[in-house]
Amino acid sequence: MAKKGGSTVNAVWEIAQPIAESLGLQLWDIRYVKEGANWYLRIIIDKDEGVGITDCENMSRAIDEPLDEKDPCKEQYILEVSSPGVERELVREEHFQKFIGADIMVKMIRPIEGIGKEFKGKLKNSDRQTVTITDHSGENEITINKKDAVYIKLDDFDF
Repeated sequence: MAKKGGSTVNAVWEIAQPIAESLGLQLWDIRYVKEGANWYLRIIIDKDEGVGITDCENMSRAIDEPLDEKDPCKEQYILEVSSPGVERELVREEHFQKFIGADIMVKMIRPIEGIGKEFKGKLKNSDRQTVTITDHSGENEITINKKDAVYIKLDDFDF
């Protein structure tokens, strides 16, 4: 799955990583995206016991001045700090490795014959380019290219 924001994201990651660690947080993802007329710098944080509003406030306050000093973003932007949420999107390889065996939801760019565009299963394996998913019976398995997915998210809801 492509990293949104490219070199800007890498520069922000270098600034944000030590700040997050000093606050007892982990960086989940950073996205620098344009939506309509506005640019958004989204810093997504996590921690084992869950992220609260105070964690987001602390990270936002701690990173504000270093971002202004180093100025890694060319455009004027809106800073958002948040948690990955319940249906956290798996983006980085470490996300996939951490959640091997977990229930996931997948939405593809184009439908897969016999399966469709959206499906659920268990994350069986992952490498840099592909993800292998088994259905809940464990009998059927499919391997997809990450680049062909709109998203791959944790499925924390029981239906």
